[in-house]
Amino acid sequence: MFARSTTTPWPLVALFTAGYLAPYLLPTTVGRLDAGLPLSATQAGAVGSALLLSSAAAGFLLASRVDRVGPRTLARIGLALAVLGYGSAALTHAVPAVIAGAVVGGFGSGTATTVAASGIAAERDPHRASTLGLLCVSALAGAVYLTVPHLGAGHGQPLAAIALTALAVWPLTGRLPVRTAREHTRVDTSGLPHRRAGLVLAGTLLCWSLAQNSLWGVSGRIGIDQAHLSEVTVGAVFAIALGTGLVGVIGAGTLGARLGRAVPIGAGTALIAGCIVLSASAHDLRTFATGEIAWNTLYPVVLSYVLGLAASLDPRGRWAVLVGSASSLGTAAGPLAGSVLSARAGFPAMGAILAVGLVVIAVPMTGVALHTGGRLLVPGTVRRRGGTPAAVVASSTGSPCGAVPQIGAPEQPVVEIPMDTPAVPAQGAYDTAGPRQAATATGG
Repeated sequence: MFARSTTTPWPLVALFTAGYLAPYLLPTTVGRLDAGLPLSATQAGAVGSALLLSSAAAGFLLASRVDRVGPRTLARIGLALAVLGYGSAALTHAVPAVIAGAVVGGFGSGTATTVAASGIAAERDPHRASTLGLLCVSALAGAVYLTVPHLGAGHGQPLAAIALTALAVWPLTGRLPVRTAREHTRVDTSGLPHRRAGLVLAGTLLCWSLAQNSLWGVSGRIGIDQAHLSEVTVGAVFAIALGTGLVGVIGAGTLGARLGRAVPIGAGTALIAGCIVLSASAHDLRTFATGEIAWNTLYPVVLSYVLGLAASLDPRGRWAVLVGSASSLGTAAGPLAGSVLSARAGFPAMGAILAVGLVVIAVPMTGVALHTGGRLLVPGTVRRRGGTPAAVVASSTGSPCGAVPQIGAPEQPVVEIPMDTPAVPAQGAYDTAGPRQAATATGG
């Protein structure tokens, strides 16, 4: 459905931004639902979870239907639902209407993300496209965090920002491909490749996202209630943190596959666990800002490698969508889980629990990266000129299957074949080539 191209896929990047903006604005959305509506902190977290759960449901339902419906049509449906849902939720103060709008908008965000993930997986360099998407959504979310506190109180501002972003992305959908008949080909009826690795990655990323968003969903409350900061200060910290996240994503894009994917995913997750402990235990501006900034710098870096790993498992993008949807499930449960844990155990204990969970799930995530997308561990790795393993290059550049050894497969043994000692030819058996010698031979 999506043709591989060497140019920057800006329509897909924009669609990625529109779909991912809602999770990035989760702290201010949940915080303002709590402050602006007759909802408790736990109830506001449940609304945020319902929004993200609807987004995840869209991914699971539509993962195999992008080709059938058509990327352009499906993207427009998703953006229309986002505008309608978030826009209506921003304009009303009736709690049932706000919840319904958030759920409809969440389904629209998930639909847009599904189309974007399928298209990005078909790119020659899915890691680069994912990096550009994370750059755009981080920059936009940072701008919203700086702007929203100055627009007055109320729950509508962050929801309206998501709706306006979806509306702005709509014109770019005209550059997406329309429906074709490719779904009737043999390629489209093939099973999912790397099934075991994909299932492990989906399950671990669900838990990974759950831990991340359990803290992210209550970060605003940590800053205001525990660190005793104003909403303007907390918003400024979030904006700076997302800005440093841009630097991290740029660094990840520059680094590329030089370290494989196992080191960034495994070591990055362990470092994130430490940042969560620091941020959750903050009682002043310095500790809170340090934890949030370090965490938001590392989070998109690790996520970009995980998305690139998922995209490399299937060139049609099905694992990218399914893994992303599993991540959305964890993201959806995050606000509610964070609210319940913090209410029963307190913020510091919540951070410790989440950190231990992250360290545990980092092990299977790293194992998947080593097996399917990291540097080979077997001796005699096949290398191209310059020293980069050829299988790693293929996984990051979209080389066709079979062109190089499968990642993680052992190198074929080299067998020496003994040869008989050739006879030494007489010197007269060789002469210079040319027309004269050919004529002489003919005449003789």
